[in-house]
Amino acid sequence: MPGCWMLLFYHLIIPGILQVCGGLSWVRVSVPHYRVPGDMAQLQCDYELGEDTLYSVKWYKDHEEFYRYVPKSSPPQHSYKVDGLQVDLPLSGSRKVVLRSLNLKSSGLYRCEVSAEAPSFASAQSESRMEVVYLPKEDPLITGVELQYQIGDEINLNCTSGKSHPASILHWYINEQQVVSPDALVRYPSEVHRHSLISNTLGLKFPLSNRHFLGGSMRVKCVASISPMLWQSDRESVMQRMSPLLDNREALLLVKSAASHSLGYCGAVILLRFLLFLIL
Repeated sequence: MPGCWMLLFYHLIIPGILQVCGGLSWVRVSVPHYRVPGDMAQLQCDYELGEDTLYSVKWYKDHEEFYRYVPKSSPPQHSYKVDGLQVDLPLSGSRKVVLRSLNLKSSGLYRCEVSAEAPSFASAQSESRMEVVYLPKEDPLITGVELQYQIGDEINLNCTSGKSHPASILHWYINEQQVVSPDALVRYPSEVHRHSLISNTLGLKFPLSNRHFLGGSMRVKCVASISPMLWQSDRESVMQRMSPLLDNREALLLVKSAASHSLGYCGAVILLRFLLFLIL
């Protein structure tokens, strides 16, 4: 029986004492998910020391230390040179770091490591990722549009995104239905520009049939996005076909360019009309 009481004391009583007299128990990091070049960012590191005394708080970007807070040092804050980071020391402290003048190289995985003094020497850490994004200044561009289409003709279009970082993701839609068939999509290598900006091109190629025209028209749209919550833009072509008369056909093509939103809509409409005259 004494052995059973010892086991009970070891498994139930001691953990309770450690919980009451516990030290550093958790660390939680909070960083902005997205920022644009030139912005500031506040990185937050919250923690629970319990009965422990803080020894240091260290911040790392992609495993490289860039900031340290040691209460017993004078001054307690110290920053280290890391490419893409500028620490605002007066605004930084034991639970936060403020970065200013962000650029594309500021993107990365940020980790906060908290350490306690003797006797526990406990440490805990947490991490989160921040992306600095360069949004496209241009709307996606559709090329290869013909003035006239007839049933049986082949659609052969390209959609090119504006320069951005990271690269835009492109999707084609026909009558509001996303094109997912690999046979209809032509993928091209990404093009890298200055300052690591990237543009993508996605082709669309398929033969026209009656089923593509709903009520005499077909809507073809290209959508470029960098995280749908952050930025999205589209360009749309509306193609209308008139019914054949005798052995001849009349075709009216409307190429409608509409740039959609980044928190709003703006756009310009270009109408190109082509009329075939019938010889009676």
